[in-house]
Amino acid sequence: MSDLRNLVLGGLLALPLVAKAEWGLNLTKGVTPFSREVYDLHMVVLWICVAIGVVVFGAMFYAMFAYRKSKGAQAEGWHENHTVEAIWTVVPLLILVGIAVPATSTLIKMEDVSNAEMTIKVTGYQWMWQYDYVDSGISFYSKLAEESNFARQRGSGIDPKTVENYLLDVDTRLVVPIDTKIRFLTTAADVIHAWWVPALGWKRDAIPGFINESWAIIEKAGVYRGQCAELCGKDHGFMPIVVEAISPAEYKNWVAKKRYDKSSSVASSVIEDLPELASRVGQTEPLKE
Repeated sequence: MSDLRNLVLGGLLALPLVAKAEWGLNLTKGVTPFSREVYDLHMVVLWICVAIGVVVFGAMFYAMFAYRKSKGAQAEGWHENHTVEAIWTVVPLLILVGIAVPATSTLIKMEDVSNAEMTIKVTGYQWMWQYDYVDSGISFYSKLAEESNFARQRGSGIDPKTVENYLLDVDTRLVVPIDTKIRFLTTAADVIHAWWVPALGWKRDAIPGFINESWAIIEKAGVYRGQCAELCGKDHGFMPIVVEAISPAEYKNWVAKKRYDKSSSVASSVIEDLPELASRVGQTEPLKE
């Protein structure tokens, strides 16, 4: 008995410490207006369900205790009560309608990609992502960071706990501007994937032959991480997503640098091919009889 008492006291003393910890069991508020709207709607529905549970289970346990057989309670002889039936039909109906109206409004906003200021096409591969900036002509692949990729292999000798953002870092980040409505086009080139960044408030399936539309306005600069959320093969767990949100001015500089690097790469390729092109000058193929 004393052991049980000590266990209970220890648990009560530990409550303040537990309260300070983030359990991570709830939705994240995110960094977009839409994600916060989803979070607020979720919390409203959650507390409605809690209230219903308290009333229903409270009434049930009270009836079981107050009208138990040991107290001589006898079952009533009535079979129906139109007033009670009307109450338990109308009240749930009103609750459902009250939930459905804001939920429907939120779903409509989710699909409204009009007035987007830029478009990014996201293509899933086994096992990486390709990003195409439709408006600026920038395109690149984003794969698991080399450090994480090496540490995950058997016999690497590296403790994964020593790798920062293990399995959640990439070699090339998706860079986007804040305070800008971004339209995302999501598809896949082989099997079904799912592009999911919790801070944005949504996830989208990437399905071969289909293009799904989404949008986001990121209001806070920072780095936001996600993962493929659809089982897509043996390396499904190694398809992280990293979105870096920066100011519009920084984004313009990033675009200019990307374009410069691309043009420099093309120029270097041409220069490397010049000797071969020069050697072919004046050469003609013999005519076939």
